[in-house]
Amino acid sequence: MNENPVPYRAPGHAPIAFGPTPLHEAERLSEALGVRVLVKRDDQTGLALGGNKARKLALLVEDAIRRGCDTLVAAGGAQSNFARMTAAAAAVAGLHCELVLGGNEPSRWSGNLLLDRLLGARVHFAGSENWLDILRRTNDVAADLGSRAYAMPIGGSTPVGALAYLHAAGELLEQMSGPPDWIVVADGTGGTHAGLLAGLPAGVRVLGVDVSRPPLPLVQTIAALAAETAALGGRPAPGGEVLVVDHCGPHYGSITGEAREAVRLAARTEGLILDPVYTGKAMAGLVAAAREGRVRGTVVFWHTGGAPGLFADEYADF
Repeated sequence: MNENPVPYRAPGHAPIAFGPTPLHEAERLSEALGVRVLVKRDDQTGLALGGNKARKLALLVEDAIRRGCDTLVAAGGAQSNFARMTAAAAAVAGLHCELVLGGNEPSRWSGNLLLDRLLGARVHFAGSENWLDILRRTNDVAADLGSRAYAMPIGGSTPVGALAYLHAAGELLEQMSGPPDWIVVADGTGGTHAGLLAGLPAGVRVLGVDVSRPPLPLVQTIAALAAETAALGGRPAPGGEVLVVDHCGPHYGSITGEAREAVRLAARTEGLILDPVYTGKAMAGLVAAAREGRVRGTVVFWHTGGAPGLFADEYADF
C-alpha cells in the first residue's frame, strides 16, 4: 500500500485533494492555553473551500469509479460539510451526485446548502433530523438508482474513507521532528479519528471531541473502524484506549457557549477561522482539556474545515 498516494485525478481534471496540507505553530494560542499547539490545516485541502472530507473522497471516488458507479449518494445534516464536498468531488470526476439531508427544505438556502446547489447536486430532504430516518431515505434513493449508485454512510466513514487518514498520519509525522503527544480532532462519525489511530505510533494519544452523538457509541465505532482500516492498510490493529469527550450541546448543530468562546479565541489569537458545528467544538474540547491539565506537551489541533457553515442563516447572530 502506497503510504502517500497521489491524489485521485479524473481524466483531464484537477485532483480531488491537495496535499500535503500545512502544519503551523500557533504561538499566541499556545500562550493562551499553556500548552504547545500546532495546527494541521486540513481546511486547506483545496476542494470546494477545503476540509478533511477531501482526503476521504479522493479514495472513495476512485473506489466508486472502479466499481462502475456513476452517481455518488451521500447523507448528512442540512449544513453537512461532507455533502458539500461530495457534490464538489462528483463535479471534478464527472459523476452525478444525490444528497439526502436532515430536516425540511428551508425558505432560503445558505451556507453549505447554497454550495450544494451551486455544485450541481440533487438534494433530498429527509423531513427529520433523526439519523436513522436520514439513512433510510438515503437507502431508498440509492435503491432507485440501482447499480449506478455509490452510497456512502454519513461522513464517508468506511475503511476506504478512513484509510485516507492512515496516510495523513504519516504525512504529519514527516512534517515533525518527533511525534506529538496529543492530537485533538472533531468526531462526527469517527472516520478521521479511526484512520489516525490506524496510522500513528502507539505513544500518540488522539482526543476525539464528539459533536454529533451518533446512534452507536463512538468509542465502539472508532475502535472497530480503526482495526478494519489498519487491516486494509497492511498495519496491525491499534491498541490502547479510544478517547472521546462529548461536546455536542443540546443537539447536533447547536452552538454552545464554550464553542463560541473557542471560535473567537482561535480567530483573535491566530486569525484561524473555525466553524460552529465541528472545529469550534473541537477547539472547545482542547481549551477545556488544556485548562484542566488533561493534555500536555505538544498538541496538534487537526483543523477539519467547515468554515462555510459560519455563513448559514441559523448562525447569523454569531
